[in-house]
Amino acid sequence: MTIRKHILFDLDGTLTDPAEGITNSVRAAMAAQNFPIPDQKVLEGFIGPPLDEIFNEVCGFTGPQIDQAVEDFRAYFSRQGINENALYPGMDSLLASLRDAGRVLHVATSKPTDFAEIILDNFNIAQYFTIVRGSGLTHVGRPKAEVVAEVLADGGINPADAVMVGDRRHDVIGARACGLPCVGVLFGYGGRAELEAAQADAIADDVAHLGRILAEF
Repeated sequence: MTIRKHILFDLDGTLTDPAEGITNSVRAAMAAQNFPIPDQKVLEGFIGPPLDEIFNEVCGFTGPQIDQAVEDFRAYFSRQGINENALYPGMDSLLASLRDAGRVLHVATSKPTDFAEIILDNFNIAQYFTIVRGSGLTHVGRPKAEVVAEVLADGGINPADAVMVGDRRHDVIGARACGLPCVGVLFGYGGRAELEAAQADAIADDVAHLGRILAEF
């Protein structure tokens, strides 16, 4: 059995639980435009997708409205929301065991790279990752496939030697577009139906289960 050496991790909903910080940032952005605040489940839908895409989908924002919403979101997030976050229990141990087993770990996220690096440092898990790539600080998010492709290119990684891990359909679709299988995780915010519809190659119930799946991938 051939084990893929490189593992690309999504960040939000995969390595950390950012629900409090992201949903509070969304509330701040919506309130600034006098948009009615939806329920928590809708707000949690903002975890994972590019912000411009999800503000359009949920709020119908376009053009300058999206630009302002993203600016207001990031103003709250950079000030406070970035710290309203939690590392999933057992994740540090999983990352350490994967690294010790010779796997090479990377991060491919829709979050701006600058924010991602701060979060990894805050949880003392930056040490596990070789390449960290995300979006820039523009108001237009990058498709996940573009981020994954950049990790592969920068690391000189053959897609046949890599696997993606993520919690949303965007992770599965982006990985497949680059020729990678994707392991979905249920402790994030996509859910089984979303991951199965996107055709995730395997689905992990929890962090321990993810470790067992990756040991076979």
